[in-house]
Amino acid sequence: MIAVLLVDDHPVVREGLRGMLETEPDLTVVGEASSGDEAVAQNRAKRPDVILMDLRMPGLDGVGATRKILAETPERRVVVLTTYETDADILRAVEAGAAGYLLKDATRAELSGAIRAAARGETVLAPSVAGKLVRRVRNPAPQALSARETEVLRLVAQGHTNADIGRALHISEATVKTHLLRMFAKLDVSDRTAAVTTAMSLGLL
Repeated sequence: MIAVLLVDDHPVVREGLRGMLETEPDLTVVGEASSGDEAVAQNRAKRPDVILMDLRMPGLDGVGATRKILAETPERRVVVLTTYETDADILRAVEAGAAGYLLKDATRAELSGAIRAAARGETVLAPSVAGKLVRRVRNPAPQALSARETEVLRLVAQGHTNADIGRALHISEATVKTHLLRMFAKLDVSDRTAAVTTAMSLGLL
């Protein structure tokens, strides 16, 4: 039997998952948690084989919980199950050590198959998530923005002019332009609007 821990802050979601999984002869739900902190505690108490981990929860989120759980029990297999599939969310989960990333529209067969695969030590990814990761590998992330560049870009996103930004940050308008040009190069864009949208898609803003 594969022991599964369900982690989601919505009781109805946990109830639905339990109902789906307990029809499978080789899967058993050994516990539930409604937050990242509860997940860490339940991992210690229940010692599941696989954890289905929601990503966004109040307090300690799914990524933070995954890091803590794998630091304590590296053999544990954590599969993220979420409605979110932004590049930033996927990368954070994978970097934290998640063995898989599935979306909540997965069928019972897809979900149970993914749990079995994770328990065998395989990596399981929703097709759309796998596609995003492949694209990211082919097109590596840009260089990180400096703290000052991030400040400038945040003000740009709020609609401020270069002169406004200079006054707000106590720097010259020429310095603002220099920061913008450096950001354009790092983000591989050519204008302010593209810089803002690209930075937001990458989780930099």
